[in-house]
Amino acid sequence: MKISVFCRLVLFISFCISFFPGQSQTSRSQSFLHTDGQYIEDEAGNKILLRGVGLGNWMLPEGYMWKFREHGDRPRRIEKIVSDFIGPEKAQRFWKEYRRNYITKADIKRIAELGYNSVRPALNSRLFLTEGENNKFIDEGFQLMDSLINWCKKYHLYVIIDMHAAPGGQTGQNIDDSANDQPELFTNPENQDLLVILWKKIAARYKDEPTVAAYDLLNEPLPENTGAAEKYKDQLVPVYLKVISAIREVDQRHMITLEGYNWANNWSLFGKSPDNNLFFQFHYYCWNQPDNLNDISGYLEKREQLGTPVWVGETGEKNNTIYFATTQYFEKNNIGWSFWPWKKMDTSNTPYSITPPKGWEQIEAYSKSGKAPKADKPEQIFNELLENVKLENCTFFPDVVNAMFRQIPLKIEAENYGPDGCQKSYFVKDTTSRSEFYRKNEPVKISLTADSRGQYITLNSGEWTSYRFKSPDTKRYQVSLQIKSESPQSGIVVTINGNRVTQEISSSNWTEIQLPQQFFQKGNNELIISVVSGSINLDWINIYQ
Repeated sequence: MKISVFCRLVLFISFCISFFPGQSQTSRSQSFLHTDGQYIEDEAGNKILLRGVGLGNWMLPEGYMWKFREHGDRPRRIEKIVSDFIGPEKAQRFWKEYRRNYITKADIKRIAELGYNSVRPALNSRLFLTEGENNKFIDEGFQLMDSLINWCKKYHLYVIIDMHAAPGGQTGQNIDDSANDQPELFTNPENQDLLVILWKKIAARYKDEPTVAAYDLLNEPLPENTGAAEKYKDQLVPVYLKVISAIREVDQRHMITLEGYNWANNWSLFGKSPDNNLFFQFHYYCWNQPDNLNDISGYLEKREQLGTPVWVGETGEKNNTIYFATTQYFEKNNIGWSFWPWKKMDTSNTPYSITPPKGWEQIEAYSKSGKAPKADKPEQIFNELLENVKLENCTFFPDVVNAMFRQIPLKIEAENYGPDGCQKSYFVKDTTSRSEFYRKNEPVKISLTADSRGQYITLNSGEWTSYRFKSPDTKRYQVSLQIKSESPQSGIVVTINGNRVTQEISSSNWTEIQLPQQFFQKGNNELIISVVSGSINLDWINIYQ
């Protein structure tokens, strides 16, 4: 059979595209991001909501992620612990191997597979620029960033470069690797000069790289509880202005993001945006017991004043109830987010958990006491850690990821009904009362369970709540409810994408009710719980295979 020249040309082009998939995909996917009013957009005008993970504990180890105490609460103290156990020369080799293993191409591929579109790597300036006199740039830090950006380019993720530990430290706390528990970025002008030099170097290196979404100039500067904010907050905006000016000398295209003082969250210093391609950032942790959702209305009001996008640079460190609720809350208000962190040691509330090496409790004990280091075969312990931090050796928690993306299989807590208000996400007859717990500005009654570890809602006849979530496929799933009746007999209707299932509830004790297998469509789904008679308490809805 003869093939025409045109057909051969088509086949050759198709072969080239299939043989070099990374190159063709990269050329299609790369687009500088910019701000437009309250939105982030790509060059084609598509609105982009940044949903990502923070790459903490990689270039800036944090003691709590190692199960360490006060003598190992920050990078320089963690480095000392490793050196004390295995000696300076082996410690130096350990850290190079640790950074090669902790975040790899496999991590970035997996992050993209799970549906995230961005990463926020936490940088320690000491990995990029020497301390003390005669400061010099360090190749390793830039090489790690180059690798990360190349991997993210391949898998279509954006990178927000986060200066987590500035020269001298911007907080005076463990999170910025502070040497003397003082925010020496603000007490020593030379450190500010170093910050400007380092950011200008970073911007010049990546000015033509669209995979980089933004420069995060300072992580969580100047806490209030130590007095640092009161002493030095007047310097914060001037420091930002100096860094922005230096960046714009070499890079006019990349977005910049600014954080307020007091762990990013006090924006009172921001009267206007100092740049036309800038967004503001706050961090959102709900650590209250019992669970409660922090109000973000102040940031929404400030967004109107500033006329820029708003982004949550860190959220997490709690439980699936909060993860579902917070990402729903943010996205309702056009706010992207970055989950903190991607992985840490011996946990179940992050996407991945690192298994502690055998004998790790001996290293932990030293971090608490600071006494003479004692451990059986310490080199073996640290070598095992180098293997355990690799993604393939970590434990995956799909429920954590599904909660923040609100996708099945999924357990939905009853108090996490939709965010759209009365008649859209819920209906209750008494709209004047307010919940005592959790969503305190809304009238759906929320109560604590008997052990105070969870919460449930109460609905009376004629009332309902709506839940929205996604399914990765069009298929049938099992559905169960944790429920009890406050009346001798109550009746409910469960409506899934318009399909109704009726159920009688007679038990006054918590009971898991299994519904017939239900059909869900790929993409968006809605489930409504309506009470048609009596009164019920609803704890959760479980949708599973």
